[in-house]
Amino acid sequence: MILAPSILSADFARLENHVREALDAGAEWMHVDVMDGHFVPNITIGPLIVRALRPLAKATGAVVDVHLMIENPEKYISDFAEAGSDIITVHVEACTHLHRTVQQIKEAGCKAGVTLNPATSVSTLEEILPYVDLVLVMSVNPGFGGQAYIPTSTEKIRTLRRMLDAAGSNALLEVDGGVKATNIREVVSAGVDVVVAGSAVFKGAGTVAENVEALRDAVREWA
Repeated sequence: MILAPSILSADFARLENHVREALDAGAEWMHVDVMDGHFVPNITIGPLIVRALRPLAKATGAVVDVHLMIENPEKYISDFAEAGSDIITVHVEACTHLHRTVQQIKEAGCKAGVTLNPATSVSTLEEILPYVDLVLVMSVNPGFGGQAYIPTSTEKIRTLRRMLDAAGSNALLEVDGGVKATNIREVVSAGVDVVVAGSAVFKGAGTVAENVEALRDAVREWA
């Protein structure tokens, strides 16, 4: 399991140090949630934050996993790529020409991911699966951190795992939203490769290191 702490839940007054704590504790990725106040009802961050965190990613070997929850993402892909993104994920609901947008991400030198909102059917991904490097399941309605996991997301994960395996795809399967120590084994056993955790890492009961270890322990106990 790859752990991708969402910096949305980190302390932005000490962002670099807070994210470093998670990476030092064994997290492999940093997940960057980008929101525009249009596609989702919140405004967060842009390429400048990715650029600011790129040296930390380079020093630690972390993957910069950027999730664009924005309208017209094709307008900003080059900016996020130049800022230092390794993976750029877009929503099927936000892309009129999804295949073209995926191609654009790859031409910019990044791996391409696709995601869908909780109420969107997995069938919308059938035609694009052969072309992507990552599929993200939103297990909350995007827009805010700290939401509760939507239980039906587990079956959606299982369905996508079967679809990826049937297609012979090497794309990673990622989940984002409401994952914590009490339910992480459920999503991993359903077939997830990458777990995004924000509040569970940066706002849990213990230190960041203790929170990361609690997530790892829950998975080890299941395995």
